Amino acid sequence: MKRRDFINWVGLGLIASSLPVAIAACSTQTTPASKDWQTVGASAELDKTGQLLAKDSPAGPVLVVGTSKAPNLTAVNPTCTHAGCTVVWKANVKKFACPCHGSEFGVDGKVQKGPATEALKTYAAKIEGNSVVVKPS
Repeated sequence: MKRRDFINWVGLGLIASSLPVAIAACSTQTTPASKDWQTVGASAELDKTGQLLAKDSPAGPVLVVGTSKAPNLTAVNPTCTHAGCTVVWKANVKKFACPCHGSEFGVDGKVQKGPATEALKTYAAKIEGNSVVVKPS
């Protein structure tokens, strides 16, 4: 066997042995943990201002509105579905507003005023001990 043929076979073997790893890395399969409750912050932080923005939480970006004493918390992905800006909570009118193009969303995440046409992603939210936790709805 010539040296060139040997090197070609070795290279082909390396590519073939790497294929299962590449396929696994590109898989979109979700893990069971992604459907579990995820901690996004401390209840003390939520109580200070009535809202908690966790940009890099395990569940992704989350904006939680309410207090630890409230019977229900509201939690949404704060990324505007129109252009990707971060929405802010307007407590006085009880809606989420996008500072970039003026879209408005209700407490349930549904569009109340465009240009956005899709609702914000919502989460179930609760207080566990001293932590605020969310779960994809």
